[in-house]
Amino acid sequence: MQPDSKPGPGAIGPVGGNGVLDFEKPLARIEREIEELENVQRQTGRDSSADIREMRLRLTSMTKRTYSNLTPAETVQVARHPRRPLLPHYIEAMVRDFCELHGDRGFGDDRAVVTGFGRIAGHKVMFIGHNKGRDTKEKITCNFGCAHPEGYRKALRAGRLAAKFGLPVVSLIDTQGAYPGIGAEERGIAQAIAVNLMEFSRLPTPIACVVIGEGGSGGALGIGVGDRVAMLEHSFYSVISPEGCAAILWKTAEHAKRAAECLKLTARELKKLGIIDDIIPEPLGGAHRDPATTFVHVERYLGQCLRELKRLRTETLLKRRYERLRAIGGYFVSQSAGRPGETIPAPKKVRKPSAPKPRTDRAAAARLTAS
Repeated sequence: MQPDSKPGPGAIGPVGGNGVLDFEKPLARIEREIEELENVQRQTGRDSSADIREMRLRLTSMTKRTYSNLTPAETVQVARHPRRPLLPHYIEAMVRDFCELHGDRGFGDDRAVVTGFGRIAGHKVMFIGHNKGRDTKEKITCNFGCAHPEGYRKALRAGRLAAKFGLPVVSLIDTQGAYPGIGAEERGIAQAIAVNLMEFSRLPTPIACVVIGEGGSGGALGIGVGDRVAMLEHSFYSVISPEGCAAILWKTAEHAKRAAECLKLTARELKKLGIIDDIIPEPLGGAHRDPATTFVHVERYLGQCLRELKRLRTETLLKRRYERLRAIGGYFVSQSAGRPGETIPAPKKVRKPSAPKPRTDRAAAARLTAS
């Protein structure tokens, strides 16, 4: 007897074969009804325009209500949608005169990370991004966007080249995480990410980062250190996937929805915590419903960022980047001290005074010595 493949009540459900998410089924039902009315109107000539208009208004209203109240688990589903725009789509739509750079000059060319020169919103930039792949063959070649050490070293090579030529860096993040295989461990995946964190934090050129889908753990951080970090409205950024978190804490992925809530992985929560700077709005119903508008929003945001960052002197840029990074994690939320949810500065560590040395009674010591 085959086990039931349906996810449990606490699991994050898969996308249906027609690309419809669980919570989108009521919307899909209305879309089908509109399509049927339009077909009947074409075939019979009967005027149903008033009914169609009314149903479209209802669909828009329901879509707004649904997407303005997404749970963290539903946000994860949207970020993983198979029709969501990927890195190659952004390059084709936003980047002019793109010239790709290959290899890390040490081991190989990791196709999960794409680097190259190009123009975005009129600015010459060095472009870095994760590539998940568009079809099955490309996904396998790109390892589903999970980069090896050579991918992060390629990104660092591109960043250093950008600093040498005085070009800003634009980074688009979309990965489940760095690849955890034996080969990656042998070649130093942890060290490669750590070196990138250090080097990008002091790279003397403007850096703008955008999470366009999944921002998974160190794999995202490896190309995610910058002067400005933004997220698309329905993307997520987390130290671990909800399924991985649930497997560690509750020994089963069935608690993934609960884990997603605890991780504070949505753009709105991360902006409150000061982890990211800006949220880029997505079209109604998510980026997968209107990629062209999404590209316009991202390009406009990057253009504004680059204009602001390029005005700063290098010393000021690096000082602000340092201060931005140091501020992360500098606060905690206390329920006992102050109001619930109030942000209070973390307490400073106080050095404990050393214990006083015991005083010696000289007379008693002399008596003991004499005896």
